[in-house]
Amino acid sequence: MICRRALPVFIAALLLLAPAALAKEQKELVVFCAASLKGAFSEIGQIYENETGIDIVFNFDGSQLLRTQVENGAYADVFVSANEKQLNALMEEGLMNNGSTCIFARNRPAIIIPKENPAHIQGISDLARPGIKIVVGTRESPIGDYTKAIFSRLANDSAYGQEFIDKVMANVVSTETNVDFIVSKLELGEADAGIAYKSDATLDLAAKITPIEIPERYNIIAEYSVAILQQSGYQEEAEEFIRLVNSGQGAAALQEHGFETVESADGLRAAA
Repeated sequence: MICRRALPVFIAALLLLAPAALAKEQKELVVFCAASLKGAFSEIGQIYENETGIDIVFNFDGSQLLRTQVENGAYADVFVSANEKQLNALMEEGLMNNGSTCIFARNRPAIIIPKENPAHIQGISDLARPGIKIVVGTRESPIGDYTKAIFSRLANDSAYGQEFIDKVMANVVSTETNVDFIVSKLELGEADAGIAYKSDATLDLAAKITPIEIPERYNIIAEYSVAILQQSGYQEEAEEFIRLVNSGQGAAALQEHGFETVESADGLRAAA
């Protein structure tokens, strides 16, 4: 029983605790997202926050590093990967809501060069010239995996061959864990060329970076997939986020940042 004299003190204590309780109830969606999607998903996240009042916390990095973090116990509600390899591994480990996965966008690797192009690179053939400094992704990263596949196709073509690839690899001065680091090396003048994504040379970087397309017969189409983690305490909110990614608004942001959009698993077309 609370005595009358103690009542004002008790009410004051409740008022002091109220903000903390409300803050604890504030929903927050944690999204682990491939670094190459940073521009597009920052916009999509802002739309989601404006429409739902739910805060989005992004962790942008190489998909392989994000996967390792999840495997080591890091909390996330949504996992967005630049290839299916990382997401499929988490599915096989029972860490994903397998029914929530869908491919929502595509991208294409490209040779990217500084705008001033001091090494005068015009295409793939120039990558084998002595003295050219090249930066690529690590083997474990999606962009590194795609680069390896592209080089394999070149090696199997008599127009280039394994000797050509050996010369290209001799010019590699750095391997990076995500495309942001590859682009940074070019911006800083530490490399003459890199293999990243076509989308990495758009919008704010257009004044600094130029993409050179890789011929289609050698190139790889990168597919981006998204899914909800089993550990998520906000399954419905995460589903709503994925629906936004696949909506017209989501597609507009993706297309603005150089991605190709695709029809999602539930039939929603990601198109403006």
